[in-house]
Parts: sequence; C-alpha cells; structure tokens
Amino acid sequence: MKKQSKIFLLAFLLMFSLNFAQDSLKISAAEFINVVKNYHPLALKYQLQNRLAEQEITRARGGFDPVLAGKLGEKNIDGTKYYEQKNIELGIPTWYGIDVHGSYNHLDGKKLNNSDTKGGLYQFGVTVPLAKNLLYDKRRAMLDQAKFGLKMTEAEQAVLTNELLLEAENTYWEWVQNYEIYKLKSEIVDINKERLKLTRKTFEFGEKPAIDTIEALSQLQSFELQQRDAFLSFVKSTQQLQLYLWKDNQQFYEISAMIYPSDNLAEHLAYSDFEFLINDVESRQINSHQSILYYNQKQNILESERRLKWQSFLPKIDFTYNFFNKENYSADFLPLFDNNFQYGLKLEIPVFQREARANYQMAKIKLNQNQLDTNIKIRELDVKIETYKNEIQNYHTQIDLSRENLQNYRKLLYAEETRYSNGESSLFLINSRENKVIEAQEKFISIRTKFLKSFNKLKWMKENFTL
Repeated sequence: MKKQSKIFLLAFLLMFSLNFAQDSLKISAAEFINVVKNYHPLALKYQLQNRLAEQEITRARGGFDPVLAGKLGEKNIDGTKYYEQKNIELGIPTWYGIDVHGSYNHLDGKKLNNSDTKGGLYQFGVTVPLAKNLLYDKRRAMLDQAKFGLKMTEAEQAVLTNELLLEAENTYWEWVQNYEIYKLKSEIVDINKERLKLTRKTFEFGEKPAIDTIEALSQLQSFELQQRDAFLSFVKSTQQLQLYLWKDNQQFYEISAMIYPSDNLAEHLAYSDFEFLINDVESRQINSHQSILYYNQKQNILESERRLKWQSFLPKIDFTYNFFNKENYSADFLPLFDNNFQYGLKLEIPVFQREARANYQMAKIKLNQNQLDTNIKIRELDVKIETYKNEIQNYHTQIDLSRENLQNYRKLLYAEETRYSNGESSLFLINSRENKVIEAQEKFISIRTKFLKSFNKLKWMKENFTL
C-alpha cells in the first residue's frame, strides 16, 4: 500500500502540473456520496448483515417445521424371526406448544413383547403442556427474538451507514477546502509575480529603490512556499478521498487521471436550507430515531427472554393422548377413554427453584440495564442535536462577520495600493495588508467548511428518524 501511495502521489503531482489537462476528472458531492452508498465495502457489509438477520427468522421458523421419520428393522437368530418392523411417523409442532403426531407401525414376528401389537397399527395423538410452555416456550421465544433482532439489526445498520456517509461527505468538503486554499495561494503567487515584474521595471526606471525588489521577491517566495504546502495538503486530502472510491466489482478505484471537485464551498444549498433542517429535526420525536429503535428492539428481545425464564417457575405437566386403530379394522373413536387409547401424565417440579429464580432475576437486571442505556442514548442524541444546531447558527453568523472582515481588509489593501502608486506608502505596508487579506480569506474558507460539516452532522442524523 505504501508503494502504491508513493506511485499515486508522484503521478498526481505530475498530472496536476499540467494545469488541468483535458483528461482531468471532476466529481460532485452527490456523485461521490452515491458511489460510497452503492460500492463501499462497509455499506455492502451492512446490507449483508440485514440479510443475515432475515435468515435468523427463517432458522427460528424451522422450530415449527413438521418432522417426518421412518424406521425399518428385523431380528433373526438361528432361523427364528424375532421381529420385523416397519414404521413411519409425522410430528407437527404448533404455535401454542401443542405437538400433534401420527404414525403407522407394522410389526410381525415370533418373539414380540407382550406390550407390542402384532400387525398394522395406526396411531394419532397430541401432547399438551398444561402449565410450563403452554403460554410461551423456547420455540416461540426464538422466533420472536429473531423478528425483533431483524428490526434491531436494520436500525443499527442504518445508523452505521449514515455514519459512513457523514464521514465520507465531510471528507469531500475538507478536500474542497484544501483545493480552494490551493487555488487561492496560486492566484496570490500569480499576482506577486506580476508585482515583482512591475517593481523591477520601476527600479530600472529609477522610480523605486532596489530594496523594493527584494521586498517583492521575498513576498513571492513566501507565497510560493505556501502554495507548495497547500498543494501537498490537497494531494493528501485527495488520497483520503480515494479511500471511499470503489468499483462495482469490489475493486479499489485507482485514480488514473487528475481529479478535482466540481462543487465549491460558496454555492451549497445549506446556506439557505439550514433553518428548514433545524425545524424539521425539532419536529421529530427523539424516540423514533433509529438509535433509540435499536434499544427498543433490544428491550423486546430481553422481555421475550424474561417471559421464557418465568416459565421455569411453573411445574412441567405434560398430558399425552394417543388413539389407536388396527389395520383393516373400523375406527372406534368415542368414547376417548373407552377403547384403543393410550394416555400419560408427566409431572416435574423443581424443589428449590434456585436456577429458575437466578435466571429470572438476571433477565430483569438486563432489562433494567438496557433501559438505562436507552435513557443515556436519548440524552446523548438530545445533546448532539442541540450542539449541531448551535454550531450551524454560530458558524452562519461567523460567515457573515468573516465576509465583512474580508471586504474591509480588501478595502485597506486597495487604499494602500493607491497610496503606494501616489508615492505615499511602501511595498512593505502593501505586503502586510495583503497578508491580512489572505489570512481573512483562509479564515472565511475554513468557517464555510465548519458550517457545512455541522450541517451534514445534523442532516445525516435527521436521516435516521423514521419517515
């Protein structure tokens, strides 16, 4: 990667020196964000995570799948057939914990147990939990938790995706900032080159002292150093931007041509739309934010677990009833407990219930912990929203002040240049005024970038509210 970065840097420096050749590329913020959203590996990873959660639901539904089983067997010793058995059965679990099962069993042989029935026998029966697992059981809990888990995962991935897009968009505007600062320094270098030429001519004509040429040259060299430093910052930010550029085949996008922004800091819609954004966010309920929905769905999962643990306090009483009908015999269903039936009643009661009590208390503690986490997240979101709102409003005010400050410095520079042309000032004072103008311009660019970054923070947070 280091070797590739060096190659890229050398290539980029070479291409940029061509002064925006015909094969240069432009990319807007909207195009850049669209690329990140559709091709960045993390964005695709988040989408796959949602698909995993969907498969968890399918797997949980498998607990309610009917089970078909069959068995063949025979025992023969010294020519004596002890038994020959053919069996097929179907078990159907239901939502309410009742298991329905049916089977056909054919048994023949000379050494059968007394309890076995020779010949073909049809069986149909049910197993009903009368206490534990009647209202809620592990199968229903797993399916409920899988459904809640899908919503929880979707909320989490939405938050993570927005964080990725926010980071990407702010990287884009930092790149724009560095590009505009580089253009500013380049323009200043061109102005000072012309000033140096003019100063040398006036010196040759005897109108200005030689020291003025040294002053003009020193100022030019200072700005050339700043220009190179600004260019290096722009190249570095371009490399950072490249980290977000991927192709549809999950290959890293190698920049083969010069690239620079098609958007600029001055024409963003945020300057006119920020009040609408603030009002929109203020009108939303914080509880509908995806970050809070994540904790709400986690609360549902923990509540499902608590309900399941509560079942452990109940005695396990399972009632099983089977109806039999021999092959080639007419069915005799009623009365149920008169003929051709089998039933059983099984009872289990934990004596101390220490495990049940511990599991239930742990489930309640986890619920309380998640509620505390939810309260903290709500508070955190409230603070973030207020912080971003204050930043936007403050930076918007600073933009107006910075614009006025820049205009005033430009007026002072123009006045100083007028005085210099009339022989009432010096090149040193002009350079001092010019440095102030450049500082004010850089400050103006920086404040615009800070405003847009704060605007983006609030914008991408708004995207996480339910529509």
